[in-house]
Amino acid sequence: MGVFVFLPLVLPLTALPIARLAEQHLHPRTATRLLTLVGTVLAVCSTLCLGLLMVVGTAQLPGNPLPDSWSDPEVRAAVPYDVVAGKAAIGALAAVAVSCTATCLRHGRVRRDAWLALAGLPESPVAVLPDDKAYAYALPRTSGRTGTPGRIVVSTGMLDSLEPRERRALIAHERAHLTAHHHRYLLAARLAARANPLLRPLRTAVDYCAERWADEEAAREVGDRRVTARAVGKAALVSRGTPGPALAGFAAPGPVPRRVAALLEPVEPSRHWPPTWTAAGLALWIAAVGTAASALSSANAAVALVLVLHAATPL
Repeated sequence: MGVFVFLPLVLPLTALPIARLAEQHLHPRTATRLLTLVGTVLAVCSTLCLGLLMVVGTAQLPGNPLPDSWSDPEVRAAVPYDVVAGKAAIGALAAVAVSCTATCLRHGRVRRDAWLALAGLPESPVAVLPDDKAYAYALPRTSGRTGTPGRIVVSTGMLDSLEPRERRALIAHERAHLTAHHHRYLLAARLAARANPLLRPLRTAVDYCAERWADEEAAREVGDRRVTARAVGKAALVSRGTPGPALAGFAAPGPVPRRVAALLEPVEPSRHWPPTWTAAGLALWIAAVGTAASALSSANAAVALVLVLHAATPL
């Protein structure tokens, strides 16, 4: 495997320049999908390499269930600094597993509790809760439920703080979250950041771009970007947030002034790849090369380890 097994652990650094540039120069829909894809691939590759290192490290521990031949010097020679790297990978992979599991459980619990809170209310796409606290969020459908992609939850406190056209923008924003399944992008970005802390800037960028995507859909439906910008600003001033990070909200915590400013300017064209000679294009090429190198490095390390272990395993 050589040093290739370590490369996917640090290659996420190549994706960091594209995080902010994608927010500024790509259409929010394109940026959300692109950043989520890059982050997911890089996270899977780094986790795979941690698993490969763990195999070597675990084989050296007394009493392990692996074949004794897997701890032979020939196998350990496939990994540089095998003693330190192998044992460190055991703890790192355990931390990744615990963190990702906790994130998924919390994600499911928040959605389940939110659905239970709506029990007894009339079935409708928009659930209005009699509450003076101002909040609004998109509640995706849980497994086992059929029909609409979810429900929009909004309090009377939020509705009272907005004018009629601004309310339309709010509902259109939350509907965009549901129809585009933004909760999946948010969860994937969070899991990627849990798997590799170097991907946290991408998670933040995905959160922002998903909100911008919904902002643009709301502005298109309402037909007035200024009304939508005004609604975002008002909601941010009075909002109490959402029940948890698993749910996307109209006034979600984050760079609201940047969202308002973006709505007051023309939207970026909906292209999938910016010109190479621009800063965004160059950063995107760097991220693409880093992602491809990470995938090739992890694949190379996996194949090499399988071949080494196969040769060391007695028939």
